[in-house]
Amino acid sequence: MNTEIQLQDKLRKIHRKSYPAYKDLKGSYRFPDYVLHIEHVQGDPFAAPSKLSLELSGEKAGFPDRLFDKTYKKIALQDYLIRAFGKALSTYMFQAKGSGKSGLMSISRCGQQVLSRTALRLDREKLLVRFEVGFPANGRTINSVELEKILYQYLPDCVRRALCYRNLDADRLEDVVHLAEDQHTIREELVRRGLIAFIANGSILPRENGVSDKPMKGAVPFRSPRSMEVALTLPHKGNLTGMGIPRGITLIVGGGYHGKSTLLKALERGVYNHIRGDGREYVITDSTAMKIRAEDGRAVSHVNISPFINHLPNGKDTVDFSTEDASGSTSQAANVVEALDSGAKTLLIDEDTSATNFMVRDTLMQSVIARDKEPITPFIDQARTLYEKKGVSTILVAGSSGAYFSIADHILQMDTYLALDITEKVRQICACCGEAYPVTDAEAAEDSSSWSQQGRILQVGKLERKHDQIKLQQFGKDSFSLGRETVDLKYVEQIVDPEQVTTLSYVMRYVAEQLERNPQARIGQILTSVCHILEKNGPVDPEKISRTPGNLAQVRPQEVYACINRYRGFR
Repeated sequence: MNTEIQLQDKLRKIHRKSYPAYKDLKGSYRFPDYVLHIEHVQGDPFAAPSKLSLELSGEKAGFPDRLFDKTYKKIALQDYLIRAFGKALSTYMFQAKGSGKSGLMSISRCGQQVLSRTALRLDREKLLVRFEVGFPANGRTINSVELEKILYQYLPDCVRRALCYRNLDADRLEDVVHLAEDQHTIREELVRRGLIAFIANGSILPRENGVSDKPMKGAVPFRSPRSMEVALTLPHKGNLTGMGIPRGITLIVGGGYHGKSTLLKALERGVYNHIRGDGREYVITDSTAMKIRAEDGRAVSHVNISPFINHLPNGKDTVDFSTEDASGSTSQAANVVEALDSGAKTLLIDEDTSATNFMVRDTLMQSVIARDKEPITPFIDQARTLYEKKGVSTILVAGSSGAYFSIADHILQMDTYLALDITEKVRQICACCGEAYPVTDAEAAEDSSSWSQQGRILQVGKLERKHDQIKLQQFGKDSFSLGRETVDLKYVEQIVDPEQVTTLSYVMRYVAEQLERNPQARIGQILTSVCHILEKNGPVDPEKISRTPGNLAQVRPQEVYACINRYRGFR
């Protein structure tokens, strides 16, 4: 292995040479406290920054085993260290001068959620951190004097300040790990108590604004209705009370702008843990919960939507249904079936983003349009069957229709961001008024054909390649392209980080490569294989999925499956 002295010699030899001479630096170099790896050198100062990583021995890093002896502790600690290292790098951002991205120093930018990432990995043997540096240049002429400042002054200081236990706030580290342990305990309690979600009293659910995920200042703290309040005893927080949402069908109602969608959004994000100070640290949702919505225009390939749509006028098969341009109701039906197939045990639905004819048919419409003339079995006819026959719960936000009152197990009213349990009140009103939603074909709904899609055979056509790899291109948090086809993920609303999309793009390339080797693979087998790799190796297995994994974040099986189903190149 090269030494830091040899790297310094190389830097001085290439000073003022043409930018491509930086390529000679690629390799590994031993510094006193760590090993530096220069893995990829950018083509010019305006291109994506160079990719570097460094390794500290477990002894040098010095973190006690108790801080990362469980997976959930390790993820929380790694997340904290990424943030700390990023903060340290930011103090030296662009202090090395030059053109383009010269002097840029950065690492994965973490949001409010705590996600497992490839940017930093810690175990007993070593700490590995991956980051980016813009190699300095004047125009396209190397300025290695400035790069020497980065590698020999700025970087060692960042490592000492952010990656060595002895220089960090031990109490803060303990708090990070303790919070993760409390959050893990709540998730275990959900299962033990038959709950699908928990929202602690005092939680701050509203966000700063539409583009910020930070908590709103001066927001009304959440308070559980007494009838739904549960008390937990956590290892570190101690006694904690809040609202427990039981399995079954829960309806959230209320006037406009009173906090219905805000509550649902908090539950959507509750599949992930949150950092201290977010306001939703103790908002915990069933980790398989899936947000369902209408998605006009999405492609649907060989999905059994017959539980919801049948007897189409054109005679089209809905047990094995495909379309390149789904309607609102058809797309939402496919989204429900696919979510169940991905293992989701909780469905989160907002009336505002749903197809009206998929959700409900009122009494007058049923009187005017006969059942045999309506191919859509609305969700209201299937929601109870989903829970009683398949154990799938639903949390639904409704603001304009009271049809779901008759099938709901629990009804919450949001009143100026305060939650009220109005279940008994609504039942009394319905009884007095004789109101009940007439399920016109409950027997047909209950006897619907199999919902399972796991037997579908997945195939892929010829894919465009670049340098013998299937071509990938990412477009922020909303989409990416694989070959010539774009995967649109903007309506997969529980994707919270662009690095999750990066992971999904690599996963999809892996799936495509597997399909090229095994053209008759079943979708269930592929999903099981991918999820096993992700569970075993974190966001990605470098040897099997990604050839250049530096900025990847954890994804759930639900998002993997949603991604597979939205790629038009698969059949």
